[in-house]
Amino acid sequence: MTTSAPRRPRQDAVDNRAGILSAATAAIAHDPQASINTIARSAGLSRRALYGHFADRNALLAEIIDTGAERFNRIASDVTDTDAQVALARLTSLLWQQAAHVQVAASIALDDAHLEATGKALAPLRHAVAAILQRGQNDGTLRTDVDVTTLARLVEEAARAAITRVDATLPEARSLAVRTTLSMAGLSWRETVALLAEHPDILGDSAAGDAAPADVAPAAGGAAPAAGDTPAAGAKR
Repeated sequence: MTTSAPRRPRQDAVDNRAGILSAATAAIAHDPQASINTIARSAGLSRRALYGHFADRNALLAEIIDTGAERFNRIASDVTDTDAQVALARLTSLLWQQAAHVQVAASIALDDAHLEATGKALAPLRHAVAAILQRGQNDGTLRTDVDVTTLARLVEEAARAAITRVDATLPEARSLAVRTTLSMAGLSWRETVALLAEHPDILGDSAAGDAAPADVAPAAGGAAPAAGDTPAAGAKR
């Protein structure tokens, strides 16, 4: 007895599903509480058509989490800089290039209902960040006044605050996200300016001038900012 191979989804069904995910990502980045109706309208589909692909809003969010996490984890694995400061800056910048997905992940991560799923999906990214921070603490280029677990949490919260509060369309948004993360990791604004000037590729198309101190903001989320008079990054803290 022969068995037939599983039928592949029709191309229009595949396209509709991709369109729904794209629309949901954009809608939730704009409004974390975006409804199924809003998402369906954004995708150019009816509510009924959307339910043909996803059982409910939670199922849709679960796929967004998995899709985004896969993207983020892949980015983290591609950052191979041995310098911890450069690696942290580059990782933040590359993640910011996926601004809509990052904003959605940050919004969902704040929702207790999806906290566990988000944590599991983003485990490789968090491991990569912790490894970078540990390397920086070991060689004294990142702050050592707190343990690496606490520092990783502070860096993540600062980055999340920047992601959720900064308009991703602003020209300086990417630079601000990088500076906020480096500030929480222990760099002063002067050290950050010097680092980004030395490695202009980190910000890509963003001008190195974005790192100028005139509009430097303290670390978001209510955490203490790194002061301009802090010791050099290479000094033990």
